[in-house]
Amino acid sequence: MQEASATPPAPGRSRHLSDRWLTVAFISPALLLLLAMSVFPLLWALYLSFTDYSATRGGPATFVWFENFTAILTSAQVHMRAFTTVLYVVGAVTLQTVLGFAIAYLISRRVRGRGVLTTLFLVPMMLSPVVVGLFWRFMLDAQFGVINSMLGSLGLGQVEWLTKQNTALISLIVVDTWQWTPFIMLIALAGLTAVPKYLYEAASIDRASEWFRFRTITLPLVWPLLLIAVLFRAIEAFRLFDLVYILTSGGPGVSTETLSFHVYKVAFLGFNTGTASAYGILMVLIVIVLAQLYMRYLNKLKED
Repeated sequence: MQEASATPPAPGRSRHLSDRWLTVAFISPALLLLLAMSVFPLLWALYLSFTDYSATRGGPATFVWFENFTAILTSAQVHMRAFTTVLYVVGAVTLQTVLGFAIAYLISRRVRGRGVLTTLFLVPMMLSPVVVGLFWRFMLDAQFGVINSMLGSLGLGQVEWLTKQNTALISLIVVDTWQWTPFIMLIALAGLTAVPKYLYEAASIDRASEWFRFRTITLPLVWPLLLIAVLFRAIEAFRLFDLVYILTSGGPGVSTETLSFHVYKVAFLGFNTGTASAYGILMVLIVIVLAQLYMRYLNKLKED
């Protein structure tokens, strides 16, 4: 049988303008913009990290190779900032995960008013971090803050939330938890609503207790999705800057100075652009390595 002839091109379309070239023509502008906005700055920062370049000093940059990286990795100040960042990430993400999952579990058990409750809990996440920082800065003010006024009405003493080393980091964790617990709650709620109902019905027929249902049905099915939410929040908390800048500016002393805020000081207050670029490259590498290890754990959990 003779093969059918190829479909003729549509009227008005050139024979050389195939679907493939149309795809390339439409995707190329967005791809070039993405490369210009993300890949090029990363490559430029990688280049500057091997130099002694300063934004305020004239003249060409001089290659110092790995001196910036060596100075960062052997600095006691950097170790202290890294420890502060780890404390913040672990404390904030742990608290957000526990509260977010607990709130989602309670909301999932309600039939009426679930949509209204979910919307109300999502309000803090919709606010700008700058707005949240200013809002809580007034609330935590030692003299005129609402929190200390409530403590005074209860007969308790005033607390210097943002000006004492013992409470400043805790205040940052509380504020970040207030804003981003809804993110964990939303993902956990999606996982809870996706659990098949017949599993709970089978457990009810077997007269299983509430704790047994939670331990053997709810938590194992929601746990992988919850771990993905934890990964996103940990990456976001690791590069925290805005709340620190608004609430404490890294103080008192350097007790709340995270790595991201320290990079800001090195780059825009000390104008050591090459060193700041090395900081950024190291932070990117740390996030990539930890994320890869975490994803391997998730894949292993999925296989098991």
